[in-house]
Amino acid sequence: MAPSAEKKIVVLGTGGTIAGTAASAGDNIGYTAAQVGVAQLLDAIPALPTVLAGHALLTEQVAQIDSKDMSVAVWQQLAGRVAHWLTQPGVQGIIVTHGTDTLEETAYFLQALLDPPKPVVLTCAMRPATAVAPDGPQNLLDAIAVARCPGARGVVAVCAGTLHGALEVQKVHPYQVNAFSSGDAGPIGYVEEGRLRLLRDWPKAPTGQIPIAIETVVNATHWPRVEIVMNYAGASGAVVQALVAQGVQGLVVAATGNGTLHHDLQDALLAAQRAGVRVVRASRCPNGRVLAQPGDPIADSQGLSAVKARVALMLALMQPP
Repeated sequence: MAPSAEKKIVVLGTGGTIAGTAASAGDNIGYTAAQVGVAQLLDAIPALPTVLAGHALLTEQVAQIDSKDMSVAVWQQLAGRVAHWLTQPGVQGIIVTHGTDTLEETAYFLQALLDPPKPVVLTCAMRPATAVAPDGPQNLLDAIAVARCPGARGVVAVCAGTLHGALEVQKVHPYQVNAFSSGDAGPIGYVEEGRLRLLRDWPKAPTGQIPIAIETVVNATHWPRVEIVMNYAGASGAVVQALVAQGVQGLVVAATGNGTLHHDLQDALLAAQRAGVRVVRASRCPNGRVLAQPGDPIADSQGLSAVKARVALMLALMQPP
């Protein structure tokens, strides 16, 4: 039953390590993700009423998956529920519990699609709920502190007390609890004892992103196929040629350095472009962005990582002609 309090925080569960369990409390890697419901996770946090500061809490289990298995079908369902709650009176912010593996892609997807005027806070854990010292409860408390912060807006991620924006956040470590970075952009802020220390502005719509109707995405029965290829020593065009033969509609290349490509791979990508496939260059480098030059034959990703550039290209290809 939905509480009737005027100010509400909504928590949407999708699974992940934060909801994972292991046979032993000392096992932080041999766990099974997405086993505990989001309502049960929140019920187990004694400090929850203090951090809510009078806000009512609503929960909804949107999905229950390991985020390595994230799909466009789950994205559609999640986007629909986030869009619904954004319009409800009294809802001050939305929290999404999510696995860490694809959190950065979901964050970018929601920001690019919704550009929410209220905070949509993704949070996670690197240790399962059954760990001796799980990090999920504190991350949830920090997410609530952000969600009820006056003036907060846009899609952000909170992990290990650090607040990242959807455009920059990326997972940079496979095991440590402080697994995320915002690269050279730096974090948006820090959550310190339930208070947010803001360092820069809240996220805005991605530069150059053409708005697309939420209904177009949520109701789509077919998404454009966009794949990622990588440049490396000895790269050939064989994978590109195979993907074009299979009917791929878009390709993102994780290029070396400042968007550089092995000549064989570049020739295959240019041939794909001539055949009508949309091609975008990102960089393998975790910091910085491709500095484009006049006459570049392949468009750059406007600073997006390869995985986020793929999301952007899928949304662009979904635009009505």
